[in-house]
Amino acid sequence: MAGVSHVWFESMPVPILDTDRIRLRPYRADDRDGLFELFGDPLVARYWSFPTWTDVAQAVEFLAPLLGPEADDPTTQRWVIADRASDAFAGNTTLFSLHPDQHRTEIGFALLRRHWGLGIAREAVSRVISHGFDELGLRRIEADIDPRNAPSIALVERLGFQREGHLRERWVVAGQVCDSAIFGLLQRDFRR
Repeated sequence: MAGVSHVWFESMPVPILDTDRIRLRPYRADDRDGLFELFGDPLVARYWSFPTWTDVAQAVEFLAPLLGPEADDPTTQRWVIADRASDAFAGNTTLFSLHPDQHRTEIGFALLRRHWGLGIAREAVSRVISHGFDELGLRRIEADIDPRNAPSIALVERLGFQREGHLRERWVVAGQVCDSAIFGLLQRDFRR
């Protein structure tokens, strides 16, 4: 790990990552409707860091920087979670706040409600974590999760994340003050 440099962050395009059932791929313009369905669903967005979307224009605005030259942000890798056979949008996952000198990052994920309970989120998150540890040479991955979000907490704990803290009144989303549960995963603790 000591030989890993900034170069891989600055020059590596977001790779396509496959599993048996899903494909993690970069965003495309035709992901607009899937994104709007995702973040327009109050049950998906209730634990997110912004209010539920109410207009498809919000999806267009979200996508615009991901499709242009500014998509090459060396501190973030973003994927659409897509069905491997149909390539249909099912959700998203992101490694963000990448710190090459510290070999750490944060992870986020969201899944369309109709895909909940099928193991797709775990498959996607596990594959992204493997990519982070194996290809990017990361040592640590962190997750900031609303403490009321029991399914996401259960998912990260099954993968080996440890609860490391509780930050009170960290976020204000749609006028509601929310806490954060902070989780950390070290490469040696990852349950593949």
